[in-house]
Amino acid sequence: MPRRTDLAAVEAVLLDMDGTLVDSDAAIERAWSIWAGEYGVDPGAVLAVAHGSPAARTVRRLLPGLDDEAVTAAARRQHALQYEDLAEVTAAPGARLLLATLDRLRLPWAVVTSADGRLARARLHAAGIDPPVLLTIDDVRAGKPDPEGYLEAARRLRVAPPACLVVEDSEPGLAAGRAAGMPTAALRGLDGDLALPGLDRLAHLLERSRVRPW
Repeated sequence: MPRRTDLAAVEAVLLDMDGTLVDSDAAIERAWSIWAGEYGVDPGAVLAVAHGSPAARTVRRLLPGLDDEAVTAAARRQHALQYEDLAEVTAAPGARLLLATLDRLRLPWAVVTSADGRLARARLHAAGIDPPVLLTIDDVRAGKPDPEGYLEAARRLRVAPPACLVVEDSEPGLAAGRAAGMPTAALRGLDGDLALPGLDRLAHLLERSRVRPW
């Protein structure tokens, strides 16, 4: 879709979880910092590449010498550090307004995350969010930037991919949305078809796009 996004043509909204719909940055950083210490990796290097990617992909990037079994074990350890750490995990600013707006406008929505199912459900529950459709790393063969998760979410919602708006706060997530042939809305100053200062802005724009002129 061209850089100028027609929100009136959007028929579904596909939301990333961590950093987009759920404010979990502190918990993620704590887990990766502990993991980095255990595996002898510079924490700064870990935090620079971990956001938005599945844990196994990040492990491979940081420790390319590990075999598949060791990568799986290292990713499992990273997840284990996060399962019980729900301190400060809340709905992101503007999330509740956006979800209420989607419901009012009868726009279907889904959450597509690089977290595994257990962690995704725990964080969404902590944030008080119950998505109608949830796609996790457990549901796909490859995580972001692979488009499979977003394409599967569109299929489950029965909406054509070009009519789905992907909302993301990481480069891997935006790349996944683009590869799926979907327009993208980017947070954190990243480069999407639509730049968002926050989710409340998206709620306002979607509402306005549905107002018919006299």
